[in-house]
Amino acid sequence: MEKIITDKNFENVLAEGLPLVIDFSATWCGPCQKIAPIIEQLSGDYDGRVNIYKCDVDENDELTAKYGIRNVPTVIFMDKDGNIVDKHVGVASKKDFVEKIEALI
Repeated sequence: MEKIITDKNFENVLAEGLPLVIDFSATWCGPCQKIAPIIEQLSGDYDGRVNIYKCDVDENDELTAKYGIRNVPTVIFMDKDGNIVDKHVGVASKKDFVEKIEALI
C-alpha cells in the first residue's frame, strides 16, 4: 500500500523513530511513474523497519522547499533522527535503492 507524506503529517511520521525514505514526485512526471512500482514494492519489503513514503511536490510546498527539491523524482534517505544520509535524483534500479536503504538500517 502506498504511503503518502504531506506537510501536515511529516512531524508525526518522523516521530515514529524509524529511518525514512521519501520519494518526491509529481503526477505529470514520466520518470516518477517509472520508479513508482519499485518504491511501492520496497515499502512492503521494509515495512516495520523503514518508513517509505511518497510526497507530491505540487501539493506539499513546505516539504519541497525544506529539502530543496528542484527536480523530480528525488528520493531522500534519512536516519531515524531525521538527518539526510543520502539523496538520489532521477531514475534508479531497485538494486540501487536497496543498497541505500540497507545503509540506513
